[in-house]
Amino acid sequence: MNPYAQDESSIIEEEIKKKLFRNAMKSNWQEVINIYKQHPQSHKAQTTRSGDTAIHIAISDGQESIVEELVSIVSRTTPSALAIENELGNTPLHFAAYLGNIEMCSCIATSDLKLMGVRNKENETPFFISVQHGRKHVFLRLHSFCKNGEGYEYGRRNDGETILHSAISGEYFDIAFQIIHLYDKLLNAVNMHGLSPLHLLASKPSAFRSGNHIRGFHKLIYHCIFVDELELEYNHTLRLNYEENARYPENYQTCVGFIFLLRNIIWVLMGRSSQQQDSKNQKGQRHVNKQGSIVSEDNVVGKNQELVGSSKNTMNQQTDPEGQQSSDPDASSRPKAQGHQLFPENYFTCFHGLKSLSKAMLVILGLGSVQIVKLREKKEKHIWSVQIMEKLLDHAASYEYEDNGRTPQHLPPRMKETTPYALVDDERKTDVEMEKRETPILIAAKNGITEIVAKILELFPVAIHDMNNERKNVVLLAVENRQPHVYEFLMKRKTMKETIFRKMDKDGNSALHLAAMLGDNKPWLIPGAALQMQWEIKWYEFVKNSMPMHFFTRYNQKGQTPREIFSETHQKLLKEGGEWLTSTSESCSVVAALIATVAFATSATVPGGVKSDIGTPTLENQPAFSIFAIASLIALCFSVTAVVMFLAILTSRYQERDFGKDLPRKLLVGLTSLFVSIASMLVSFCAGHFFVLKKKLQYAAFPVYAVTCLPVTFFAVAQFPLYFDLVRATFRKVPQRSYK
Repeated sequence: MNPYAQDESSIIEEEIKKKLFRNAMKSNWQEVINIYKQHPQSHKAQTTRSGDTAIHIAISDGQESIVEELVSIVSRTTPSALAIENELGNTPLHFAAYLGNIEMCSCIATSDLKLMGVRNKENETPFFISVQHGRKHVFLRLHSFCKNGEGYEYGRRNDGETILHSAISGEYFDIAFQIIHLYDKLLNAVNMHGLSPLHLLASKPSAFRSGNHIRGFHKLIYHCIFVDELELEYNHTLRLNYEENARYPENYQTCVGFIFLLRNIIWVLMGRSSQQQDSKNQKGQRHVNKQGSIVSEDNVVGKNQELVGSSKNTMNQQTDPEGQQSSDPDASSRPKAQGHQLFPENYFTCFHGLKSLSKAMLVILGLGSVQIVKLREKKEKHIWSVQIMEKLLDHAASYEYEDNGRTPQHLPPRMKETTPYALVDDERKTDVEMEKRETPILIAAKNGITEIVAKILELFPVAIHDMNNERKNVVLLAVENRQPHVYEFLMKRKTMKETIFRKMDKDGNSALHLAAMLGDNKPWLIPGAALQMQWEIKWYEFVKNSMPMHFFTRYNQKGQTPREIFSETHQKLLKEGGEWLTSTSESCSVVAALIATVAFATSATVPGGVKSDIGTPTLENQPAFSIFAIASLIALCFSVTAVVMFLAILTSRYQERDFGKDLPRKLLVGLTSLFVSIASMLVSFCAGHFFVLKKKLQYAAFPVYAVTCLPVTFFAVAQFPLYFDLVRATFRKVPQRSYK
């Protein structure tokens, strides 16, 4: 070949690339379309440094119509251009799936279904990416294009991570619910680390109600929000593929599809869904495809053509929280609170009206729709995570409990092609690592997810004996990780209580030894080292008093008692708590002493003087005088009390037992006295100054008094969080776990 011709061709290609890039950056998409029509060699041109083609850029820019036209041009001449990858290995379909654009995904996937199986450098297919980034509708659309079990192959990476793992990791529980119904073989699949979806769910405490702390007004709003449970969704686009067993000519396919769509619209306008109508026609012709017309996504999105029948049954069976199935076809349209029927059917309209009214009232009261949306999303996550947990455990109920992630399950034939453990060279090393993995109930106990612990013990009572490689069972892990809710739940169980609570780990540590140990993190939801120390003591005493005397083993294998371990591991926290109390008491005692000085001088002064003949106050019959006298006395008494309390803290020896009750109570009394004395001093000042002004200025003085009180009020408000934490820590019997 002529080298000059080669050079000329490469120059032309470079010019085309530059022209494509300039027009794409300026959004001159019509010019880009013209270049694609005139120069077929431009279809594979990678115009950016990252290797993106013009179609990549158009997808990133959200140009649906442009992408459809470019794909149409490319698919007619050079269809392989749609498989062009950038430097990260992403094809245009990867981009569209990442952005969650259904129309773009449909356009590209229908031009070449093999594009759904292309993997990028992270070994992810577009099908996998749609789940990884929470694009539920894209996932359902791409699933409708899968056939013969291709979804299992596309939905798994080489490291064994599946789309169900990815959905649970991202807390996309609505997608996870659809995956569970569509790909039930993934429920027990494990990745290269031996983790199943249930393992991942057990490591998500924030996804459950037991792992969240909602306080005050938000807690009231949380309980007033109604959340419906997840249900199997269907992609209502029509498949216009002609079936061989159809009872009409192939050229009638479009007309039949239009009639089917028109029928669905009429049903919706009449107040009935197509799913409800389908359930009523089960004994007759059921769906149009039963008579050989077309196949709707309502039938095939479940598990493709071989599972059409089962998906129709699934539509007609609504699952309640207890796992019972109802054959009532209208169940999906009934209002539910966490899936329960609350009232008769004729009350539904009132129910919806009350929901709308309650939301409007919340907005009027000042909470704001944004806060309501956040609380709704949080409650949806809590309800849906329990639903996912029940589905995973219900499926696991058909297997022995030994299938817990330590030994990988056999994968379906199509899934073996990805070789999930190919990244590990030493097979024996992989098996050893998996043997060290904890079972889901141990992970849940460690993270304080009471819902999972309770459900597993309900289905598999033998799980109470599970232990990790350190021989720690569910009780020891709950105590070690400071999970009061799990420990209290296990205490309420009557069966085998003696056995599981007496267990010791491989170092001979009992539950009381582990309660005495302090890890590196701060487990309690309370600020300040002193209050952390107080709750550590309370936790130790709670575990100790939860069982009879001499129930726990006194010495571990190192010959240490729980008390010795507590003193050894809490030295740093004890020191920090003492320093914090000292600095706080010094600051507050200075303020209390100043208030005491002013209050003493004020209480010894009589506004208006006294009557010379009888010695009684001149203004004694005035209401303001009585207020002044009482407020001055209260300010003096409480300020002196505050000074005494803070001095008592400063002179304390800061021993371990002092942090349990003595020091926190002194600090609480001192702060309470300080706040009361500040308020009393302000009232005394305003009442005394009231006599100075003439009557015509008395009412004008009220705003001035309010402004005068603001700085001191701000100081008191700034100290209120500490005060409330002190009250909570002092009067709460069992500490509250933190996940922050």
